[in-house]
Amino acid sequence: MDGNRELIEALNQIEKEKDISKEILLEALENSLVAACKNNFGRADNIKVNIDRVSGEVNVFAMKEVVEEVTDPIMQISLAQAKMKDVKKEIGDLVAIEVTPKNFGRIAAQKAKQVVVQKIREEERKVLYTQYSAKEKDIVTGIVQRYVGNNVSINLGKVDAILTENEQVRGEVFRPTDRIKLYVLEVKDTTKGPRITVSRTHPELVKRLFEAEVTEIQDGTVEIKSISREAGSRTKMAVWSNDPDVDAVGACVGLNGARVNAIVHELRNEKIDIINWSEDPATLIENALSPAKVVSVTVDEYEKSARVIVPDYQLSLAIGKEGQNARLAAKLTGYKIDIKSESQTMGY
Repeated sequence: MDGNRELIEALNQIEKEKDISKEILLEALENSLVAACKNNFGRADNIKVNIDRVSGEVNVFAMKEVVEEVTDPIMQISLAQAKMKDVKKEIGDLVAIEVTPKNFGRIAAQKAKQVVVQKIREEERKVLYTQYSAKEKDIVTGIVQRYVGNNVSINLGKVDAILTENEQVRGEVFRPTDRIKLYVLEVKDTTKGPRITVSRTHPELVKRLFEAEVTEIQDGTVEIKSISREAGSRTKMAVWSNDPDVDAVGACVGLNGARVNAIVHELRNEKIDIINWSEDPATLIENALSPAKVVSVTVDEYEKSARVIVPDYQLSLAIGKEGQNARLAAKLTGYKIDIKSESQTMGY
C-alpha cells in the first residue's frame, strides 16, 4: 500500500497529540477492513486483516481448514495444497492463505482516514463529557446564542447547553451575545457529544454565586445554612459565621452592598434578603420574616409550626405581596408560620 509508512507515522502523531492509542486505531482499522473484504469475497467469516505495526503493510488472509475433500473452496483447502504451504499441516488444521486484493492499498488508505476521524471524534466527545460532567451542580458562564422555540441555546465554550422554558425565570429575555451565569443541572453523554441542561431558577444558582463572590464562604468562615427562592422575584438566605469576629450577613452584603449588588445585578434585580441563622427556631423565624418587625414567636417544635404576632402596621409587610414573605420564610425555616397582628390577637 502506498504511504504505508506514512500511515504509521500519522498514527504516531495522533497518539502524541490527541492521546489516542495507536494500537486502538490499528485494531479498529483492521476490523473495518475485514468488513470491507465482504465486497471482494462475498463473505468475511474467515478473513483476517493484518497491519504490520512497523511498516504499515496491509495483508489479507483467508483462514482455511485442511480437509480431504474440498466442498467449500472459500473456507477449505485440500491436504495436498496445504502441504505445499507447510509440510506439517494435517487434516483439521487451519492454513492462512494470503488473498490481498490488488487495489487493497487504496481501500485501506480510505478506510484509515474514516476510522481515524471517527475515533478522534469519539475520544474528543469522551474528553468533553468528562470535562463538563465535572461541572454538574456548579455554575458556569455562557453566551446566549439564540432562541430555539421557547428554549435558549447557550454556548459554554466547546459545547452548547440548553436552557429549557421550565428553567427560565419568567420575564427574563435574552439577546444573542448576552453573558449569563447558569447552574448546571445535568450532563448526559450522547453520540452527538454531551447534552447539558442548565437553569436560571434553581436556588443553588444563588448559593453558588455567593460562594464565588464571598471569600469568607470560600474559606469556610461563613456558611449558607438555608436558602429559599422564588426565581426572578425574591430569595431569602440564612447565613452563619464560625468566627465570632466575622459578621456573616455583613460579609455577604459586602462594603456598601458591593457583593450582594453584584449578584442582584446578575439575577436581573431579584431581591435578596440575607438573615442570620439561629439554632433557636423562634429566633430563626423572627429573622426570616425580616424586614418585618415581630412582637412574639411561639413555636411548636413537634408540629413544626409557629404562631407569630406582629404590630398591626407590620402585618402586610410580614405577609408580603401575595403572601411571598411568609411563604419564603416558611420554606427557609421548615416551619408552618401563622402570622397575626396584635389587634387580631386581642380577643385571645
